[in-house]
Amino acid sequence: QVQLVESGGGLVQAGGSLRLSCAASRSIFSINAMGWYRQAPGKQRELVATITSSGITNYADSVKGRFTISRDIAKNTVYLQMNSLKPEDTAVYYCNADYQLRWWGRGTQVTVSS
Repeated sequence: QVQLVESGGGLVQAGGSLRLSCAASRSIFSINAMGWYRQAPGKQRELVATITSSGITNYADSVKGRFTISRDIAKNTVYLQMNSLKPEDTAVYYCNADYQLRWWGRGTQVTVSS
């Protein structure tokens, strides 16, 4: 079992930055992959970025060059640094862990005003 707790969401103006954190209840080094997904109102949940246990990262085209996923193994925490935010980035952001099953956090709201 993996428990995930997200934090760092909020309201920011377009062009601003936010950093999301996802704290895991077990060593993230033992987790196959962790990632961030988002879901905007009326839309399906979509992948934002992932990082594997070996540190390989992957990004959605819509966030490449603006978002960076990283991790602190000692703190069992994964981060999502979001720069140059746009109103279309507004969504609930969910942390995900691929460990035997897929585990999800409760999400954190990110709102970008124009």
